[in-house]
Amino acid sequence: MILPEEYLVRMQKRLGEGFPAFLRAMQEPPVRGVRANRLKISPEELKTCFPYALTPIPWAADGFYTDAEKVGKLPAHHAGLIYAQEPSAMLPAALLDAQPGERVLDLCAAPGGKTTQIAAAMQGEGVLVANEFVYSRARILSQNAERAGVVNAAVVNADPARLAAAFPAYFDKILVDAPCSGEGMFRKDAGAVAEWSAENVARCIARQKDILEAAYAMLRGGGRLVYSTCTFEEGEDEGQVRALLARHPDLRLESERLLFPHEVRGEGHYAAVLVRTAGDAREAPLFRCVKNAAAERAYRAFSEEVFLAPPQGEVTTLADGRMYLVPHGFPALPVTTLRAGRELGVFDGRRFTPAHALAMASTRDMCARSAALGEEDAARYLRGETLPCADTGWCVVGYGAYPLGWGKASGGVLKNHYPKGLRN
Repeated sequence: MILPEEYLVRMQKRLGEGFPAFLRAMQEPPVRGVRANRLKISPEELKTCFPYALTPIPWAADGFYTDAEKVGKLPAHHAGLIYAQEPSAMLPAALLDAQPGERVLDLCAAPGGKTTQIAAAMQGEGVLVANEFVYSRARILSQNAERAGVVNAAVVNADPARLAAAFPAYFDKILVDAPCSGEGMFRKDAGAVAEWSAENVARCIARQKDILEAAYAMLRGGGRLVYSTCTFEEGEDEGQVRALLARHPDLRLESERLLFPHEVRGEGHYAAVLVRTAGDAREAPLFRCVKNAAAERAYRAFSEEVFLAPPQGEVTTLADGRMYLVPHGFPALPVTTLRAGRELGVFDGRRFTPAHALAMASTRDMCARSAALGEEDAARYLRGETLPCADTGWCVVGYGAYPLGWGKASGGVLKNHYPKGLRN
């Protein structure tokens, strides 16, 4: 790997005697990791269905080092049991320490690793807003939240300043995993090396300042803010935090940590924990559900047929017929919203068709109708193939006890409703 000369000069100044060890580490292969999704499976249970060795990551209770490649092809991935995530990237959400019932914001959330990690900690209770400024990346974020079975989150696409205007002093906890110069990803992303420049570092510093100001405005008194980057630049890391503390005396630095690849088993990451010691806590207007009586009747009839225990919440029906189950007490979302709560399906004026997200947010003990598949049949299902089935009607198809999606049985055949864009 050939690294930019100016970057090497900066790193030598920053690391001093540790610079040679850093250079050696940068020539080693990147480290891989996976995280157990506690919304669906415990770390202990994961070891029984993941066909590769797992070694615990010290700073992430649900994270493991792995040598597995092409994790995205595994049934465990499609079932949302795991999230492939670089080990060091698991640190910020662990430091945020989100709890069930809290109001939490992931301000720069795509592709969704930290969002799903936060959601697992919240266990479906409270309000989680996951924001991504770039719409195409927000769609990826939404898909990852769907696969993980997240039911208490809104995925939104907004400029941080606009979001701050809508949610002043609202959130208990905020994660800012800021856009950065990406130096910590050089071993795994040649594109990050090619894009590096001193000018880009300066642009990142300016953008991070604006994002942090928006985050500060949304943090309630007593709330916790975790700021993180995947870079080693002092101006983007410690310097950015010191400047924020100087601007806002009611913020206190609780801790900070910088992970270097020659010191830990992982890529580069910085994370700082700050607490707002003063200030108020405000409410936000509540989400107003749009009612469609015919659509709700169709959904209720479907859920009573398929589920032993239908999920609870308020149903809202969009103009295009898409339906969502919104948790009670959810805030209004005056920004572009890709999903809010649990997507149920679509009503076309005559019938209800379930969404993939509804299956992914289910558990086998909720379902009156389910088809549990072994490894071979699960692989066939994920390729889009039909399977034999003695039942009739809609059923949740699972990798063993873990839902993968929907199937509809008729005449001894299970028609495959796994989304085409997700198939192996």
